Amino acid sequence: MAAAATHSPLDSSCRSRSAFALDRALLYDLADLALTAARQSGADYADLRIGETRREYAFAKDDRLESFDERASQGFGLRVLLDGCWGFYGARRLDPLSLRNGVERALENARAVKRIQFQPIELERLPAREAEWIMPMGVDPFDVPPGEKADLLLSIIASARDHGADFCSASLSAACEERFFANSLGSRIHQTRTRVAPNFQATAIDRASGRFATRDCLTPARGAGWDYVVGAGLIEEAAQAGEQARAKLDAKTVTPGDYDVVIDPTNLWLTIHETVGHSTELDRVLGWEANFAGTSFIKPHMLNELRFGSKLMTIVADRAQPGALATIGYDDDGAPAEAAEFCIVEEGVFKNFQMALGQAHLIGLSHSNGCAYADSPTTFPIQRMPNISLKPNPQKCAFNDLISDVENGIYVVGAGSWSIDQQRDNFQFGGQLFYEIKNGKLGALLRDGAYQGRTTQFWNSLSGLCDASAYHLDGTFTCGKAEPVQLAPVSHGSPPALFRNVRVLNTSDDA
Repeated sequence: MAAAATHSPLDSSCRSRSAFALDRALLYDLADLALTAARQSGADYADLRIGETRREYAFAKDDRLESFDERASQGFGLRVLLDGCWGFYGARRLDPLSLRNGVERALENARAVKRIQFQPIELERLPAREAEWIMPMGVDPFDVPPGEKADLLLSIIASARDHGADFCSASLSAACEERFFANSLGSRIHQTRTRVAPNFQATAIDRASGRFATRDCLTPARGAGWDYVVGAGLIEEAAQAGEQARAKLDAKTVTPGDYDVVIDPTNLWLTIHETVGHSTELDRVLGWEANFAGTSFIKPHMLNELRFGSKLMTIVADRAQPGALATIGYDDDGAPAEAAEFCIVEEGVFKNFQMALGQAHLIGLSHSNGCAYADSPTTFPIQRMPNISLKPNPQKCAFNDLISDVENGIYVVGAGSWSIDQQRDNFQFGGQLFYEIKNGKLGALLRDGAYQGRTTQFWNSLSGLCDASAYHLDGTFTCGKAEPVQLAPVSHGSPPALFRNVRVLNTSDDA
């Protein structure tokens, strides 16, 4: 990125925890230049994002480090609203000339959109905010030497292989986002957050038959630092994974049929993500996402009417859970975290869509709810999930209590393969580990399983939840959406949950 005159307003790393403070005056000057030019050229509203995203990825396989990649991307994105039409321009260069050019290009794009805009965008009144938010963190992962990270990955691999795995790969992803947001209403917001994602896959092989079985890492990605990675017990988990991958080879295969299925949070997070998270995105409901990842079975008139699930089902959105991947002070529209505190489903009834700025009026609502994210300063902010979680049982219920009246069931642990249709209705989810439940007791390990259903039918079969003591937070670095694709981090929490009469499939080739 070319620097402004003699220097850049951005520090080259996230190590300072607040690199923008190094030259905040210059950032304000650049924002004033761009936003003033946009308003003087006729824009009704304008906002600007300046920032840097730093990423690191390390991958090891068997006995060696295969790759280690570290990169940073910087730039700005300018958005204008002109005659009810969004216009946007983003660039890697950050200097006064580039920003002036960005204003012209964004306005030009808005004029082009006007020819096809069927309904003008309307903004709710937004308060001006001056704020700074820096994610609490222990050890910055970008301060840790590559050799220390490689040693951990190789130790994970050795642990899995010492305990039954024939092969193992391990990886570590880290990202740091620094953002400066300014809008024509007077908001000026600085934010910094960091996230890490450890991962591995252990594989055991039956050399006589050629069959193999895997067990993937169950340690979730988090908004956290290196201390989280070190304290996550990855070496111990790898040993367990090696044993479980080996045991899966000898496990009996799942018998297809309808079962009471108990789903662990390490698996249920993905089902929440795909069936609830994506189906309740307003842009998807309006058809804006149809070309890439489909629409939704939910329609605007279903708000406050649709029986999404049983009364035990309350799904909440937030941007405040400590360690969650979508936790932040303000979204990329400048809405504060408290705007994203709402129920999507309350006691089984559908209550709220997720919305970004300029969408609420399209379905007769007065305001959006803090659900905007751009994966780079140079990309347009779109509607993305905050943290979306299933509330635990308010009554005391341990795992043994949950399964106590299950006569013939299956317990599913860990996310596996997944498939869902273009309207987020029909789905099929695999897992890492499956166990029999017989007469209220957890039994033998099974293999080759997957569960299948339709979204509202499945959630209406929810008949039991553990309490908050069993709540667990999982999630992903890489939820894909939009064209060109943007990748968003998001977390989903839940307790173990019991669903009645769920169709279970056998996924083996010889089933």
